[in-house]
Amino acid sequence: MTRYFNNRFPIYIVAILLALVFIASSAMARSAPESFADLAEKLLPAVVNISTSAAAKKSGKTPELPQFPPGSPFEDFFRDFFDRNRPQQQRKSTSLGSGFIINKKGIVITNNHVIQDADEITVILQNNETLKAEIIGRDPKTDIAVLRVKPKGDLPAVSMGDSDKIRVGDWVVAIGNPFGLGGSVTAGIVSARGRNINSGPYDDFIQTDASINRGNSGGPLFNMAGEVIGINTAIFSPSGGSIGIGFSIPSKIANGIIGQLIKFGKTRRGWLGVRIQKVTDEIAESLGLEKAEGALVASVTENSPAAKGGIKAGDVILKFNNRDVKEMRSLPKIVAETEIDKNVDVEIWRDGKKGTTQVSVGELDEELVAKTSSGETGEGGKDEELKVTTLGLSVGQLNTSTRKRFNLKKKTKGVVIVSVDKDGAAAEKGIKAGDVIVEVSQNEVTSPKEVQKRVADAKSSGRKSVLLLIEGQAGLRFVALRLTKK
Repeated sequence: MTRYFNNRFPIYIVAILLALVFIASSAMARSAPESFADLAEKLLPAVVNISTSAAAKKSGKTPELPQFPPGSPFEDFFRDFFDRNRPQQQRKSTSLGSGFIINKKGIVITNNHVIQDADEITVILQNNETLKAEIIGRDPKTDIAVLRVKPKGDLPAVSMGDSDKIRVGDWVVAIGNPFGLGGSVTAGIVSARGRNINSGPYDDFIQTDASINRGNSGGPLFNMAGEVIGINTAIFSPSGGSIGIGFSIPSKIANGIIGQLIKFGKTRRGWLGVRIQKVTDEIAESLGLEKAEGALVASVTENSPAAKGGIKAGDVILKFNNRDVKEMRSLPKIVAETEIDKNVDVEIWRDGKKGTTQVSVGELDEELVAKTSSGETGEGGKDEELKVTTLGLSVGQLNTSTRKRFNLKKKTKGVVIVSVDKDGAAAEKGIKAGDVIVEVSQNEVTSPKEVQKRVADAKSSGRKSVLLLIEGQAGLRFVALRLTKK
């Protein structure tokens, strides 16, 4: 080999090639930064500690001094006793968290749970200067709060980045106030994206193994360009300390919320007015969908944008405002991010085919209570009960007797389930006696015979399962039950 190079190539070319190979291999071996020092030095001044205090509530009433005759020997004794044991001025409960400055004039971002119920909020800068803070706005659903401080001069600030550009495996840096120790820097990688930890309706967390502990809440998660791509919010930990599973609110979500809180003092979210549930494989099959995707509409709020747009219970929403609804939990986030009063197209699956309708997005009222349609139900009919063997249940007529037996409201419509086979398909899906079948295969039913017929029709048409709309204690929900061969 040496002879080959000597004969065919000048020796300096061989040296260059070997040097390039060495440089490339060294770069691969050093995929991690040699140091985070320059980045930390640049970012630390914009990360703050947040101290809050709240008045502790009094427990019970202060007992009054008993009345004794003047000069009684007990008077001085009891007065001395009560003076020693009288509750002192209400103590303050204090908590510590983190935050970061996004505007040199004094806009600070943190978590809502850091400042919730606080009477006083103090922002502590890296140089230990303390500033009183006021709340501009806060959003419990995404756990974001915006504060304002009034500094004597300009403050160091950081910029928000694009969390959509971050990839699993990318390096990130977390800075915060763990355990009240002050500015601390930790580094790690993005472990996952789009995590749902069931903390709220808009969960879409970045998961990281950068150490996040108590007190880090509200602090920033940076990319290697020094941009905030997340707000550290939660950890998964049996012990309360970091085990390498931390969660951050993506900047894509935070940017919109922060902008609204600064502008309006509150969030303004889009509202559709539907109650939805997951499309399972069985539900997809029963509706004729090729795959389980979208959001199944279980009920529609009266006079809501959905109702005015013609969306009905049983529809599957596949697209909203030209954005795919890959799974049920995607829809609330898409709707919430849509501009209020905007007319948008909604692609739905109904009666075995796709269709499109248009809705005008409303504004979500946090205090809104969904109203259900009222209607009187006739109480006639015999106590007819029929067994639907293929589903493993028996159904009966809704009348005065069955309403009283199962404590059902007068406005409830449908066919009541009077018993469930413990080994049947219905029991597997958690259906219980007292639940009411409102629809079978998206057709309303009012008698046990109708239920039997709809189930038989589904089976004879070759369906492996049948879709029921069930009303139980938790409200309306669709359930796909497999059809047995019995």
